[in-house]
Amino acid sequence: MNDTVTIRRVGAADVDRCVEPLADVMIDCVAGGASIGFMWPLPRERALAFWREVAEGVKRGARALLVAEAGAGRIVGTAQLILALPDNQPHRADVAKVLVHRSARRHGVAARLMSAVDATARAEHRTLLVLDAVTGGDAERLYARAGWQRVGEIPRYALMPDGAPCATTYFYKGL
Repeated sequence: MNDTVTIRRVGAADVDRCVEPLADVMIDCVAGGASIGFMWPLPRERALAFWREVAEGVKRGARALLVAEAGAGRIVGTAQLILALPDNQPHRADVAKVLVHRSARRHGVAARLMSAVDATARAEHRTLLVLDAVTGGDAERLYARAGWQRVGEIPRYALMPDGAPCATTYFYKGL
Protein backbone atom coordinates (compact mmCIF):
# COMPACT_ATOMS: atom_id res chain seq x y z
CA MET A 1 0.00 0.00 0.00
CA ASN A 2 2.87 2.41 0.76
CA ASP A 3 3.66 2.90 -2.93
CA THR A 4 0.07 3.78 -3.78
CA VAL A 5 -0.38 6.28 -0.94
CA THR A 6 0.24 9.95 -1.58
CA ILE A 7 0.51 12.67 1.04
CA ARG A 8 -0.71 16.16 0.27
CA ARG A 9 -1.52 19.38 2.05
CA VAL A 10 -5.18 20.29 1.79
CA GLY A 11 -5.87 23.86 0.74
CA ALA A 12 -8.75 26.15 1.61
CA ALA A 13 -10.40 25.50 -1.76
CA ASP A 14 -10.84 21.75 -1.24
CA VAL A 15 -10.89 21.31 2.55
CA ASP A 16 -14.69 21.04 2.75
CA ARG A 17 -14.60 17.97 0.46
CA CYS A 18 -12.36 16.23 2.98
CA VAL A 19 -14.64 16.60 6.01
CA GLU A 20 -16.71 13.44 5.51
CA PRO A 21 -13.83 11.06 4.69
CA LEU A 22 -11.80 12.49 7.59
CA ALA A 23 -14.75 11.81 9.90
CA ASP A 24 -14.71 8.20 8.66
CA VAL A 25 -11.00 7.86 9.51
CA MET A 26 -11.55 9.39 12.95
CA ILE A 27 -14.49 7.13 13.75
CA ASP A 28 -12.46 4.08 12.71
CA CYS A 29 -9.52 5.15 14.90
CA VAL A 30 -11.70 5.72 17.96
CA ALA A 31 -13.49 2.40 17.33
CA GLY A 32 -10.04 0.80 17.31
CA GLY A 33 -9.21 2.27 20.71
CA ALA A 34 -7.22 5.40 19.83
CA SER A 35 -7.24 8.02 22.59
CA ILE A 36 -7.57 11.14 20.46
CA GLY A 37 -9.96 13.21 22.51
CA PHE A 38 -13.20 11.34 21.80
CA MET A 39 -15.10 8.56 23.55
CA TRP A 40 -16.70 5.48 22.02
CA PRO A 41 -19.22 5.36 20.54
CA LEU A 42 -18.33 8.46 18.55
CA PRO A 43 -21.44 9.87 16.88
CA ARG A 44 -20.85 10.73 13.22
CA GLU A 45 -22.23 14.24 13.73
CA ARG A 46 -19.65 14.85 16.49
CA ALA A 47 -16.83 13.74 14.18
CA LEU A 48 -18.19 15.88 11.33
CA ALA A 49 -18.43 18.92 13.63
CA PHE A 50 -14.79 18.47 14.64
CA TRP A 51 -13.63 18.31 11.01
CA ARG A 52 -15.77 21.29 10.01
CA GLU A 53 -13.99 23.27 12.72
CA VAL A 54 -10.63 22.09 11.40
CA ALA A 55 -11.70 23.13 7.89
CA GLU A 56 -12.45 26.63 9.16
CA GLY A 57 -8.98 26.72 10.73
CA VAL A 58 -7.42 25.72 7.41
CA LYS A 59 -9.32 28.49 5.64
CA ARG A 60 -8.05 31.05 8.20
CA GLY A 61 -4.46 29.78 7.94
CA ALA A 62 -4.54 28.68 11.58
CA ARG A 63 -3.94 25.01 10.68
CA ALA A 64 -2.13 23.01 8.07
CA LEU A 65 -4.00 19.81 7.19
CA LEU A 66 -2.26 16.86 5.57
CA VAL A 67 -4.01 13.82 4.17
CA ALA A 68 -2.77 10.42 3.05
CA GLU A 69 -4.69 9.18 0.03
CA ALA A 70 -4.73 5.65 -1.37
CA GLY A 71 -5.81 4.53 -4.79
CA ALA A 72 -8.34 6.91 -6.31
CA GLY A 73 -7.98 9.60 -3.66
CA ARG A 74 -9.50 7.66 -0.74
CA ILE A 75 -8.33 9.35 2.48
CA VAL A 76 -6.69 6.78 4.78
CA GLY A 77 -4.76 9.07 7.13
CA THR A 78 -4.21 12.60 8.29
CA ALA A 79 -2.08 14.90 10.44
CA GLN A 80 -2.35 18.55 11.39
CA LEU A 81 -0.06 21.38 12.34
CA ILE A 82 -1.64 23.96 14.60
CA LEU A 83 -0.03 27.19 13.47
CA ALA A 84 -2.10 29.75 15.38
CA LEU A 85 -0.14 30.06 18.60
CA PRO A 86 0.57 32.99 20.94
CA ASP A 87 2.58 35.93 19.61
CA ASN A 88 5.69 34.85 21.51
CA GLN A 89 5.76 31.45 19.76
CA PRO A 90 5.92 32.21 16.03
CA HIS A 91 8.68 29.63 15.60
CA ARG A 92 6.70 26.60 16.72
CA ALA A 93 3.67 24.47 15.88
CA ASP A 94 1.70 21.76 17.63
CA VAL A 95 1.19 18.47 15.82
CA ALA A 96 -2.32 17.07 16.26
CA LYS A 97 -4.58 14.22 15.21
CA VAL A 98 -2.09 11.96 13.45
CA LEU A 99 -4.57 9.29 12.37
CA VAL A 100 -4.35 6.28 10.08
CA HIS A 101 -7.36 4.11 9.24
CA ARG A 102 -6.87 0.58 10.57
CA SER A 103 -7.04 -0.83 7.03
CA ALA A 104 -3.94 1.21 6.07
CA ARG A 105 -1.76 0.59 9.12
CA ARG A 106 1.61 -1.17 9.06
CA HIS A 107 2.38 0.18 5.58
CA GLY A 108 4.45 3.24 6.51
CA VAL A 109 1.58 5.73 6.14
CA ALA A 110 2.13 7.32 9.56
CA ALA A 111 5.88 7.63 8.97
CA ARG A 112 5.21 9.34 5.64
CA LEU A 113 2.70 11.67 7.28
CA MET A 114 5.32 12.60 9.89
CA SER A 115 7.87 13.35 7.18
CA ALA A 116 5.29 15.58 5.51
CA VAL A 117 4.64 17.27 8.87
CA ASP A 118 8.33 18.15 9.05
CA ALA A 119 8.38 19.50 5.49
CA THR A 120 5.19 21.52 6.03
CA ALA A 121 6.55 22.97 9.27
CA ARG A 122 9.73 24.05 7.49
CA ALA A 123 7.66 25.64 4.71
CA GLU A 124 5.79 27.56 7.43
CA HIS A 125 9.12 28.66 8.96
CA ARG A 126 8.58 26.63 12.13
CA THR A 127 11.67 25.31 13.88
CA LEU A 128 10.12 23.55 16.89
CA LEU A 129 7.30 21.02 16.95
CA VAL A 130 5.46 19.64 19.98
CA LEU A 131 3.05 16.72 20.36
CA ASP A 132 1.73 14.21 22.85
CA ALA A 133 0.82 10.54 22.60
CA VAL A 134 -0.60 7.77 24.75
CA THR A 135 2.26 6.34 26.78
CA GLY A 136 3.29 2.90 25.57
CA GLY A 137 1.23 3.00 22.38
CA ASP A 138 2.21 2.58 18.75
CA ALA A 139 2.34 6.35 18.23
CA GLU A 140 4.93 6.77 20.98
CA ARG A 141 7.21 4.29 19.22
CA LEU A 142 6.60 5.98 15.84
CA TYR A 143 7.62 9.39 17.17
CA ALA A 144 10.75 8.04 18.84
CA ARG A 145 11.79 6.37 15.55
CA ALA A 146 11.13 9.65 13.69
CA GLY A 147 13.65 11.54 15.84
CA TRP A 148 11.31 13.15 18.36
CA GLN A 149 12.69 13.77 21.85
CA ARG A 150 10.71 12.44 24.79
CA VAL A 151 10.12 15.12 27.44
CA GLY A 152 8.09 13.31 30.06
CA GLU A 153 4.95 11.52 31.04
CA ILE A 154 1.80 12.67 32.81
CA PRO A 155 -0.12 9.83 34.50
CA ARG A 156 -3.91 9.57 34.17
CA TYR A 157 -3.88 12.47 31.69
CA ALA A 158 -6.82 11.33 29.58
CA LEU A 159 -9.24 8.48 28.99
CA MET A 160 -9.17 5.79 26.38
CA PRO A 161 -12.36 5.58 24.27
CA ASP A 162 -13.66 2.85 26.60
CA GLY A 163 -13.20 5.07 29.69
CA ALA A 164 -9.98 3.57 31.05
CA PRO A 165 -7.42 6.18 32.19
CA CYS A 166 -4.16 6.52 30.28
CA ALA A 167 -0.88 8.35 30.66
CA THR A 168 0.38 10.78 28.03
CA THR A 169 3.97 11.30 26.90
CA TYR A 170 5.10 14.68 25.54
CA PHE A 171 7.62 15.02 22.71
CA TYR A 172 9.37 17.81 20.85
CA LYS A 173 11.40 17.99 17.67
CA GLY A 174 13.72 20.71 16.49
CA LEU A 175 13.93 21.31 12.75
